[in-house]
Amino acid sequence: MEVTDMLTRREILASGAAVGASAFLIRRARAGEAPPIKRPKLDAPRPTNHSGGHAPIITPNGSSMPFRAVDGVKEFHLVAEPVEREFADGMTVKCWGYNGQTPGPTIEVTQGDRVRLFVTNRLPERTSVHWHGLFIPCGMDGVTGLTQPGIQVGETWVYEFTIPDQHGSFMYHPHADEMTQMAFGMMGFFIVHPKEARSNPIDRDFAIMLHNWAVHPGTYRPDPAVMVDFNMWTFNSRVFPGTEHLVVRTGDRVRVRFGNLSMWNHPIHVHGHAWKVVATDGGQIHEHGQWPETTVLVPVGTTRDVEFIADNPGDWALHCHMSHHTMNAMAHDIVNTVGVDQSGVEQKIQSLLPGYMAMGQDGMEEMQDMSANMPGPENTLPMMMGDGQFGNIEMGGMFTVLKVRDDVENYEDPGWYKFPDGSIARKSDT
Repeated sequence: MEVTDMLTRREILASGAAVGASAFLIRRARAGEAPPIKRPKLDAPRPTNHSGGHAPIITPNGSSMPFRAVDGVKEFHLVAEPVEREFADGMTVKCWGYNGQTPGPTIEVTQGDRVRLFVTNRLPERTSVHWHGLFIPCGMDGVTGLTQPGIQVGETWVYEFTIPDQHGSFMYHPHADEMTQMAFGMMGFFIVHPKEARSNPIDRDFAIMLHNWAVHPGTYRPDPAVMVDFNMWTFNSRVFPGTEHLVVRTGDRVRVRFGNLSMWNHPIHVHGHAWKVVATDGGQIHEHGQWPETTVLVPVGTTRDVEFIADNPGDWALHCHMSHHTMNAMAHDIVNTVGVDQSGVEQKIQSLLPGYMAMGQDGMEEMQDMSANMPGPENTLPMMMGDGQFGNIEMGGMFTVLKVRDDVENYEDPGWYKFPDGSIARKSDT
């Protein structure tokens, strides 16, 4: 990126700062003289490139943050601000985030890098940024009142430190009014690549942030007072069918980084493959400590990196295995009427409420069928959404599709899988 605002040695000396350039930068940042804000465009999945020793991070439905190099320091600029996020077609939520998005853009650095992170506060209240899992100097830890004052409205502050001898998946989020700010979506990935290239390089490297929301039917803003009864569950602040599919080539070594800053633990399950947990936010797991699983538990406040070889072509579900986490808002608070004979009830109620449907006598599949024909509350998604090549995919929330193909080009979405003849389950003729 072009450097338009570089500091000169003369400027630093002229500042008269007792502690040198660092103090000068802090004063500049607080005075609002941070680098110009660069609004990154949403990234499309990019082809594998091992020339730099690692594959680029793919944040589905998100982006990676650009930086500029100034005198050997990587500079990033985070802007904490209100944002609007489309969870899926038909639902837009008034959130808070960074650089116009939630989760915020993924930050990528390398072990040993010196980084300078400007943070501008455009929220209506003070904030801070904590670099979750990184072992950095205490004064850069971002805990309001403990390690720093809050970043007041309109201020720009700067965090500067050297990336320690760590690599893996970390996160950033506020430690100021967390009840509101994190409930509204203020979080993002902080990825540290290793200095040394791997002997078995990763071909596709995905980063998925897990989160929960309480967006009451007919409303637009999350409710930060809800502690348990959430009704929206997201991958990178999107719900199925708005979640971007994970496209890989047969034989690719795939890594998926899961981060959880929600208020629930999430057992994330993959179909058709077994993966190994290779790292947490506490460090890498030795090969002898890894074992194959199809489900990884991602506890609250942690990251989990999993790896696998995509050796089974097809369209494979990838989802949280908490059943109500693969549903949307209208799945909640519905009376259980399974097994109840509702004969005649529907007609009687329709005389008072035209359009009423008696649901749930034999299960809840009607919710999927009615979603296309019966409008619900404003800005509220039905319980189950999305269509596949065989009909309704009765899922919502934390659900996406892993698409493994022999002939995929440029990792663009190849459409639905073409099953070989005789390989699909079928109705029995007997």
